Amino acid sequence: MNSRQLPAAVGSPLPFAYCPLPLDLLYNPRVVNVEILTIGNEILLGLIQDTNSNYLCRVVRGMGGRVRHIAIVRDEIDEIAKGISDSIARGADVIFTCGGLGPTDDDLTLAAIAKATNRNLAVDENAREFVERRYRELETKGFVADSIMTEARLKMARLPQGAQAVDNPIGAAPASQLLLDGARIISLPGVPAEMKAIVEGPLQSVLAGLFGHGSYREKELYVDCGDESGLAPVLRRVATSHPEVYIKSRASHFGRHVTFRIVLSSSASSAEEADRMIAGAATELTLALANAGISEPS
Repeated sequence: MNSRQLPAAVGSPLPFAYCPLPLDLLYNPRVVNVEILTIGNEILLGLIQDTNSNYLCRVVRGMGGRVRHIAIVRDEIDEIAKGISDSIARGADVIFTCGGLGPTDDDLTLAAIAKATNRNLAVDENAREFVERRYRELETKGFVADSIMTEARLKMARLPQGAQAVDNPIGAAPASQLLLDGARIISLPGVPAEMKAIVEGPLQSVLAGLFGHGSYREKELYVDCGDESGLAPVLRRVATSHPEVYIKSRASHFGRHVTFRIVLSSSASSAEEADRMIAGAATELTLALANAGISEPS
């Protein structure tokens, strides 16, 4: 078995997850619930892939939170506002939005957040100073013709009232965060490099405050089993006994010598607690597999 805190994302053509109980019971209730709203017609048209959500999922789980909903919507203010309102209604603790912060007319995320939260858009002085500073830097480097604060550039400094600007280390549009009574909306640019630079830079202190006391843990077990349907009853019994641990198996095809990868994962308020919960489930699973005649690869 291997144990690591933030494993690389692994895909499989035929994932099979065992969830005999409601999904909420598979996670520690103290863990921060996160939802992600990605905005962009280009994603829905298949012109680009949404890698931002995948990245944020890994960041969130590595810090002990859980992403429970992801949606992709068009560059339409009503659609974006509805996505935000739905997340708030579901009781999300943190809502990440990706995209729609730029200077063009179809960059509507901030206006949509204002609509969803019944706030006005207003120029934020910190955001304005950031945009002005960034365009002076771009002019000095010869990347833009001038640094005049045009209406299009000023648009990037208009935030929902009460929102706070967050510096963008490599882009011209600042990110922002808005605290509501029961949620925090964090708006990030859609360009992956900019989003990652913000998450791994200026946003780190915010994320540490949100997720600092949580932890995600994962263990892997490999078994020889040519038929996943024979594996299912064993995993179901163990999952029922350990509802705080999420158990899933992955295989890509049938065959006599197929090796299944079984993943046990859990989120808790501490790494030690998550490890303890997984260890108990793993011990029971190993014994149950042996009793069913299913062995680890030699």
